[in-house]
Amino acid sequence: MSEVRLLFFRDADGSVPMLDWLAALQFEPRLKCYVRLERLKALGHGLRRPEAEYLGEGLYELRAVSSGTQYRMIYFFQGRSAVVVSHGFAKHQSRVPERDIAMALRRRQLCHSDPNKHTFPYQ
Repeated sequence: MSEVRLLFFRDADGSVPMLDWLAALQFEPRLKCYVRLERLKALGHGLRRPEAEYLGEGLYELRAVSSGTQYRMIYFFQGRSAVVVSHGFAKHQSRVPERDIAMALRRRQLCHSDPNKHTFPYQ
């Protein structure tokens, strides 16, 4: 698989929730999340379990674990060459919470309607 363009979701006010979430993490989990983001960028659609998992409805989760805490980043593809990371969260239950699925679906719709306004380039 070839490298994809990695983007973060950007709100209408210009904020980038993923950057805020990453900045709030302690060093070790932040580092592990960045390693996963780099793997997603490098492998795109070819990234598989245990690093990524398909959630349904065109959504995927990027998976990292640090000190027993599971960190998840929900993402979706824009065609074959770009991927948008909606947001991240610490997972405290076996399933991804419905509110996180719903948020990612809303954000995907916004990105599809106006990609320039609702995406922010990763590095």
